[in-house]
Amino acid sequence: MQKKRVAILGSTGSIGTQALDVIAANPHIFEVEVLTAQNNADLLIEQSLQFKPNTVVIANDSLYGKVAEALQPHDIKVFAGANALKSVVQMDTVDIVLTALVGFAGLEPTLKAIEARKPIALANKETLVVAGAIITEMTERYKVPILPVDSEHSAIFQCLAGEFHNKIEKIILTASGGPFRGKKREELAHVTKAQALKHPNWSMGAKITIDSASLMNKGLEVIEAKWLFYLEPSEIEVIVHPQSIIHSIVQFEDGSMKAQMGLPDMKLPIQYALAYPNRIASDFPRFDFTKYPSLTFEQPDLETFRNLGLAFEALKMGGNAPCILNAANEIAVELFLKDEIGFLQMSDLVEKCLQKIDFIQNPTIENLLHTDTYTRQKAREWSKPS
Repeated sequence: MQKKRVAILGSTGSIGTQALDVIAANPHIFEVEVLTAQNNADLLIEQSLQFKPNTVVIANDSLYGKVAEALQPHDIKVFAGANALKSVVQMDTVDIVLTALVGFAGLEPTLKAIEARKPIALANKETLVVAGAIITEMTERYKVPILPVDSEHSAIFQCLAGEFHNKIEKIILTASGGPFRGKKREELAHVTKAQALKHPNWSMGAKITIDSASLMNKGLEVIEAKWLFYLEPSEIEVIVHPQSIIHSIVQFEDGSMKAQMGLPDMKLPIQYALAYPNRIASDFPRFDFTKYPSLTFEQPDLETFRNLGLAFEALKMGGNAPCILNAANEIAVELFLKDEIGFLQMSDLVEKCLQKIDFIQNPTIENLLHTDTYTRQKAREWSKPS
């Protein structure tokens, strides 16, 4: 295999750091071309000194001096700001872009990478949640592959290998249920962020861990799956699978089902996306059936965990509704992590935004940017006690 030169957007986050572990383990296959971070200048500098990328971007302009001074002796180009983030993905020396930014921030750099015909390893589900119709049209126009990094979507993608010509009857996205599986609304009224951040199976960043606890993460994945695999809402099902061994399932029109299995380790789907279409050797821990004598499944509790139902509603509405859902949720999670609202109030806030903010059936990128900004503003206002 020819070496792939990788741009990692969000290299200091959970996905970014694990991607660098994969690259470090396979120096004959990958090399780092671009690293970017929002605020974590110290780790960005440390990563840059280890991997010697061509270019580094610190999105927070105020940290430019610190990063530039540290890397100047090493002939590493340093840029700052959101515009730099959108420019580096278009560099001729980049072969694949891993978008591991958190939230809405991943949208515009991904659009620019597609315009430059760069394959996308997508770990930023919000890009497709917010602008699925636009992203899908662009990837078709520029003939750019999107390789899913989320474990569930990677599982579906792997199950479809050799099956793309066969009709899908439905896909089944599995959910661990998070730390509060089995609890009722009254038990969740006073849960703390410390409790919500203790995921039983996966090691992830704070935002995605809270989303997992509220089932919003699964809701966002439902919307992402619609665009990745050209599905109708009725063709997507969610099932709770506490062991997180079966990562997702495809059911074909003949009733046959294919599942992708493995231990819960994000390095495997990251490696699969970066190396696609090849599988490469790894030393990841191997699954042992004797240690998991029972794999269990149950229906999600939509009454307690309302976010999943709200996500299905937004998907059926279409237009800018998923953008409203995502922006409201990002603010809700931020406020919960700051102890400004309770766990259950997150769903209340998201629902209020979906009900009150103007619906646009066929939004442009400009409409979506405005919807995102306006929703965040109103969500902050409406979170305050009246």
